[in-house]
Amino acid sequence: MENKNLIEIAKNAMKNAYVPYSNFRVGAALLTEDGKVFTGCNVENATYGATNCAERTAIFKAVSEGYRNFKKIAIISDSPNFTYPCGICRQVIMEYGKNIEVICANRDGEFKVHNICELLPYAFTNEDIERSRINE
Repeated sequence: MENKNLIEIAKNAMKNAYVPYSNFRVGAALLTEDGKVFTGCNVENATYGATNCAERTAIFKAVSEGYRNFKKIAIISDSPNFTYPCGICRQVIMEYGKNIEVICANRDGEFKVHNICELLPYAFTNEDIERSRINE
């Protein structure tokens, strides 16, 4: 799937954002290795800590449906700036692979593409857990 198509799907998902506190709408579209797309939007909560980002919403939907192999994720907001995933979302994306492409778009559909490793260098991964078990 072309990046622009995935961005459009994410833009459409952004319309469902529940953002009564920040008014900052974000949409995400996650492409699995076998071509299925899962969407997500940000869902805010009065206690902020219970808020869920669009990227994690899309990933959790996919995982709950049995998918674990992801190719790329597009992220867009209504900002003129490129929309990047927060640190928690970067860690969650990394959980599913070091080769996932992260497409960061702005409201005009302009975008930049990064590998998740670029956005989260020296990430803590399941390999770190395995190494610590070996060294016990």
